[in-house]
Amino acid sequence: MVSSLKLTAHIPKERFMLVVFKVEDMTCGHCASAITRAVKEADKDARVVVDVAAHRVEVEPKAADAKALQQAISEAGYTPVPV
Repeated sequence: MVSSLKLTAHIPKERFMLVVFKVEDMTCGHCASAITRAVKEADKDARVVVDVAAHRVEVEPKAADAKALQQAISEAGYTPVPV
């Protein structure tokens, strides 16, 4: 007798997305805080990682898209360039 085996994969409903910007005019901790605040205003549940030395901002958004995040950073007075 042959039995059948059914395999199912668990696919999470939320997909991991990482939005990365190069922000050359981010030069200090104050800049990093201002950018983080701007991103959080656009998407309060986003995870934000800022590397001032590398001029890099990584965002794992929950609600906002890349364009909205870029606009929020621009409105805070910085020049985000998508990576």
